[in-house]
Amino acid sequence: MKIGIVGSGHIGGTLTRRLRALGHDVTVTNSRGPQSLTELAAETGATAGTLEDTVQGAELVVVAIPVKAVPDLPAALFDGKLAVDADNYYPQRDGDIAELLDRSLSSSRWTAEHLKGARVVKAFNNIHAAQLMDSGKPAGAPDRIALPVAGDDADAKRVVMELVDELGFDPVDAGTLDESWRQQPDTPVYGTDRDAEGVRKGLAEARP
Repeated sequence: MKIGIVGSGHIGGTLTRRLRALGHDVTVTNSRGPQSLTELAAETGATAGTLEDTVQGAELVVVAIPVKAVPDLPAALFDGKLAVDADNYYPQRDGDIAELLDRSLSSSRWTAEHLKGARVVKAFNNIHAAQLMDSGKPAGAPDRIALPVAGDDADAKRVVMELVDELGFDPVDAGTLDESWRQQPDTPVYGTDRDAEGVRKGLAEARP
């Protein structure tokens, strides 16, 4: 698959490495420009690009940037794209965003409202980068870590769940974007490396 990754931090950089190792065609961008990504590109064989390069030709785009930077993304560029939201809202980093502070919106619904026209799916936000890098296992392996995947578009969600499985994790359908608060920080499934049964249980136990 042709995959774009917006953000080269812990999760963005890890997904660049893992997806290239699986043979996907990856273009990665960050706020500092392609020249800052020469080492990552040389290491992985990914292409370092501008935001436009990264998004325009991609079949799937991972957004792994601070939530406060989402409104700076040009929504028109993402129109019709399958966009995987790997972000988390951290008030101490992102500042006060009223709808997210009072939890009247999930952070992914907030992101989807900024990227109108994109098919947004929430995934990869609840796992630590080190686990994402090193803890994938073949399907059916005991103690395989499961990852929740939430979204409104069934086909988009299926594509992302297949990618999660390819990366070595059990995908768990976590419902709609409005339900994706169940996998945000301070919930039972956040950073806890549960198996599929444990993720389903944790999602059900989450409280607003």
